[in-house]
Amino acid sequence: MKKVYMSAVVDESKCIGDRICENICPAGAIEMVNKKAVVDADKCVACLTCIDACGEGAIATVPRKETKVLHVDPLSVDQKALATLCSKAHLDPEEPICLCTLTQAKEVAAAILKGAGTPQELTRMIGIRSSCSMWCMAPMLRLLQASGADLTPPKGFNWYPALAGIWEIPDDAVRRYTEYSIAEDRQIWGRRFRAFGPPNSPGSCPWR
Repeated sequence: MKKVYMSAVVDESKCIGDRICENICPAGAIEMVNKKAVVDADKCVACLTCIDACGEGAIATVPRKETKVLHVDPLSVDQKALATLCSKAHLDPEEPICLCTLTQAKEVAAAILKGAGTPQELTRMIGIRSSCSMWCMAPMLRLLQASGADLTPPKGFNWYPALAGIWEIPDDAVRRYTEYSIAEDRQIWGRRFRAFGPPNSPGSCPWR
């Protein structure tokens, strides 16, 4: 769950239309209109990623008239289906998979069962991946994959660098921090990419 108090806005006089903000927005809330970035306030989760990325200083935040709460109640979906989805993804339903928002696997699974089929839709529904995005991306993709969702990134997006990074973590750290399920991620994504080909991402990976 996340409470959103602000929304991003663009100063068109400063925007140069380089599409960087559009490509990195985790909620898919920005699109180019007449070569200028436009923010969909209904989709914006105030993660500030666009502000950090904009070299022209064209983006700022303004207070929302009403606080937006991003949350899906896990009890609002079929509990057997929820447990099955988490099991297929090799995740404990009670396990927090986003350490920034403390979002548990069961809430992500519930959002998927309610129709979320992409990382952007999950971000808009429950606020996950709206801070560091460091650990939550891989388990999110595992849950989406377990649901049968199409994981082909849309044009302009690359969802895989975070997954490539798991191969660069020292083995002793993998054994020490079992709560991050890094070993499981390596097994699952190693099988996927051996079957479907490597991601277009740098780094030392076993499939390269």
